[in-house]
Amino acid sequence: MAPAASPAVEPVVGEPAAVADLGSERALLVADVHAGIEVGLRYERGVELDSRADERRERLCALIAETDADRVVVLGDLAHRIAAPEGDEREELVELIRTVTDRVPITLVEGNHDAGVAEAFVADLDVIGAGGDVLGDSVGVVHGHTWPDPALLDADVVCMGHEHPQVRLEDAVGGSRVERAWLRGTLDPGAFVEEDGNERDRSDPPELVVFPAFNERSGGTWVNVDGQSFLAPFLPDALPAGDAYLLDGTRLGDYRRV
Repeated sequence: MAPAASPAVEPVVGEPAAVADLGSERALLVADVHAGIEVGLRYERGVELDSRADERRERLCALIAETDADRVVVLGDLAHRIAAPEGDEREELVELIRTVTDRVPITLVEGNHDAGVAEAFVADLDVIGAGGDVLGDSVGVVHGHTWPDPALLDADVVCMGHEHPQVRLEDAVGGSRVERAWLRGTLDPGAFVEEDGNERDRSDPPELVVFPAFNERSGGTWVNVDGQSFLAPFLPDALPAGDAYLLDGTRLGDYRRV
């Protein structure tokens, strides 16, 4: 069974993606595409990997068709390189953005890797700033690398990326594997924003959904391994209780005790 995050946001079983009902539109939400990661790993770490650019692009387009989406919303880090994209990475982004926007518009919620790509492709993308925004009447979107706009507390559900949550699972004979995971639970408003000058009713806070990375090569936060720390300034405090789910919908229980 897929994680029942919210009536407005439904994960796609088996995929690091969800569908959001925005009222007038049906949106496909993904986080942390990190296009050009193979180029980045080459210059950052000297690691040579075959490019999966075509595979990533085809997967995203297949999900658009499968979900009958009217729009793609990327919850930050569409690109891997923090600076302006160039060379092979820029070529990958050009082809990815062109192919997707031939089908549906793209909204990019600016992540910590996106300053260069947002500027380079400003004519092709609808860009939401790093503080996030509320889409439709109820779906908050933010990357998560900085303190969010307090207005997100008025949403029914807040969707974020940045963390790339993963779990390490062990079998009976001592083997282990790492899998991408969803995290979800009730958001603690007091820990989610740095300052909120408005008086808000906090008796019914939104749900927080932390998306797995779309790019399986991008690493992430092992939420059930001692010594791992979260990347977002508001986590784990803003998610004091929540469940972890695998991509196939398997519920693992309290993410802190998996």
